[in-house]
Amino acid sequence: MIPMKTKIPQVKVWDRFVRLFHWLLVAAVLTAYFSEGEPRWLHTTAGYTVATLVLLRIVWGFIGPRHARFADFVYPPRAVFAYLAALVRRAPLRYLGHNPAGGAMVVVILLMLLATTTMGLMLYAVHDGGGPFSLFIQKGPEAFAHSLEEIHEILANITITLAVIHVAGVLVNSWLHRENLIKSMLTGYKRSGN
Repeated sequence: MIPMKTKIPQVKVWDRFVRLFHWLLVAAVLTAYFSEGEPRWLHTTAGYTVATLVLLRIVWGFIGPRHARFADFVYPPRAVFAYLAALVRRAPLRYLGHNPAGGAMVVVILLMLLATTTMGLMLYAVHDGGGPFSLFIQKGPEAFAHSLEEIHEILANITITLAVIHVAGVLVNSWLHRENLIKSMLTGYKRSGN
């Protein structure tokens, strides 16, 4: 007799907005990063998309459902470091929502994306006289534009590095807890319990 596969109880964790935000943000960031300003319309559109998504996610972090709220996954630094120490020992606690390190990474990536898109919008104002900052920043000298461009690129590279670390953390946690966290960000469901 073939044993029947036991169905593991699932619980809804990630709402539709969080999941849609996550995958649209991935697409927009990769488009902006790999277009590197050319064609300019593509890079600019992707940058505006990133900025809009981040602002919407910040709002959702205050008004969204439980696991989308910052209050659910922003922990004090000592909790983040304690979680990382447990991770190194390969014994981290499982969290239904974001774990302390994952929550910290969400906040840092959102802040880096805000900084990157702000520099990009400032650069757009200086280079082309366009965008929301063109009301305050006029087309400027090439040296100023070059400095903004350097800062924008550095911030973008740091953000991509953080995203790679984030993906590595997701893969490690998926392995340690024997659950597919990428799938849960697609379906919204995770297994209930430990």
